[in-house]
Amino acid sequence: MKLELLQTHIVCDVHKARLPVTPTRSTSKQSYLSLRIRSIETIERLLCQRTITSSSSSSDAPAVLRRGNWSKCVLRVSQGIKWSWREFRERVDSMSSALADLDYKRGLKTSGDRLLVWMPTNAQWLVAAFAAFKLGVILVNANPAYRPSELEHALELTEPKGVVVVPEYKSSNYIGMLKESKIVREKGPHIIHVSDSELLDTINIRDMMGKIDARQKERVDEYSSRLEADDVINIQFTSGTTGFPKGASLTHKNLLNNAMAAGDGMCLTPLDRLCIPVPLYHCFGITLDPGCLAAITHGSTMIFPSPGFDPKLTLEAVQQEKCTALHGVPTMFISELALLESQKYDISRLRTGIMAGTTCPEEIMVQITIGYGMTETSPLSFQSHRDTPLQRRTTTVGKVLPHTEVKIIDKNGTTVPVGEPGELLVRGYQVMKGYWRDEAKTQESIDNEGWMYSGDLGVIDEEGYCSIVGRNKDIIIRGGENISPREIEEFLYKHPSIMDVQVIGVPDVKYGEQICAWIIVKEGHQLTVDDVTGFCRGKIAHYKIPHYVLFVDQYPMTVSGKKQSTSSD
Repeated sequence: MKLELLQTHIVCDVHKARLPVTPTRSTSKQSYLSLRIRSIETIERLLCQRTITSSSSSSDAPAVLRRGNWSKCVLRVSQGIKWSWREFRERVDSMSSALADLDYKRGLKTSGDRLLVWMPTNAQWLVAAFAAFKLGVILVNANPAYRPSELEHALELTEPKGVVVVPEYKSSNYIGMLKESKIVREKGPHIIHVSDSELLDTINIRDMMGKIDARQKERVDEYSSRLEADDVINIQFTSGTTGFPKGASLTHKNLLNNAMAAGDGMCLTPLDRLCIPVPLYHCFGITLDPGCLAAITHGSTMIFPSPGFDPKLTLEAVQQEKCTALHGVPTMFISELALLESQKYDISRLRTGIMAGTTCPEEIMVQITIGYGMTETSPLSFQSHRDTPLQRRTTTVGKVLPHTEVKIIDKNGTTVPVGEPGELLVRGYQVMKGYWRDEAKTQESIDNEGWMYSGDLGVIDEEGYCSIVGRNKDIIIRGGENISPREIEEFLYKHPSIMDVQVIGVPDVKYGEQICAWIIVKEGHQLTVDDVTGFCRGKIAHYKIPHYVLFVDQYPMTVSGKKQSTSSD
């Protein structure tokens, strides 16, 4: 992956001041972050640097986590795998060579082959992702909770050349859903599975991984040498108000610079061990910015406690591996703190981490640093620091990240005075290229000057701290998942007994918001709550199934005759 940063100044545009944004190569202290980032040009060199650095202290040794021995610590995952930097790099090299043998390659800017990864957190998720990055193949993150309708949308939009899956996990039969897909039958992407089984018409990832010869390495290195910082390297799905999720197209420069900033904000070092219970498909996990890439750019160890979130396994990993940092969305921290009230775990080495994804109770925010962002901004744009005063950590999302511009505007597009609320806009290296194959939505979200409209209402005070006070966009955020009400409505309209439906978010102590469906039943039909939830089960992701189902005869209307959806009373 290419690492490049063009801006070397910090801007918080809340005073209507127009500070210069001309790219610069300044060598002043102000460009410290730029110089650090530019010292590593590709992900290959990043992993190579880690290998060389650790070679003098036996980089082939197991990644046993102990203080003072950071050079051996690369990865520890839920499968009991412990890899050194060299072992991780060798697997990435092997996988990238295998993909090259299958003719996966980088295109021009946004036209490279796509590799969709659709499975819970495991070691092979990382290997596949970094192999794609190394070749310039575009990684597509798919939520492992997807059901056929969501899968079909992801496949239709991105047209991947291959899909990496586990055969099944919990209630999901991934191979079965893929083989039933119309697009898979018509387009025939490679189905690459992670298991010990031999499955018909699929490729076992185990058979792809072998020792590569000099010719293969030379070819892969040649592919890596062609990468450019502005190449799209990742597509992440983000929910909107108009139905199915859009694909945010992110570049090397977006991801790696944001990762460096996130790691700097946590003061990560090679001695740190970062526990990442956040799922890898999420922008918080693989793309790593607050998660994997933040750790890798700072030489810290990545620890994945389980395939899916489990508070007990997370705390056990923190204790066993002596973690110094912990990530999560508020729901995760609430569950972990509740467990700590009844069971004892040694978490004394924890000193930092990031919480993001949705709003959080103040009593939880006291105990962690906060980040704010969106998938379209790679994701972070604000972050509190370990030294941020307690009052600021409990009431704000911190200050704007280095090399980032933000401003607050009113409904007329005018920058508001300090302390006044309005829509938050972000501009900088982390703003996505655009929505994949959706120029109209891209133009709606990013203006001609490069400002990304967040849809969130914010206030920035005189000291530069930002508070998020509401949302313009009609999005439900449940446990850190962005959910489009329109998508759920469109699905429920398929039920033969539903005449009309309106989906809204209602406050929830544990998840931040829960989904509530208000349904008007067709005349002469009968419908129960169990009928509705049963209709959804197995067809849409579990977290999109309405928690509350209410039956009404009509909806409240605005004076213009539109459905009134702003109230959850």
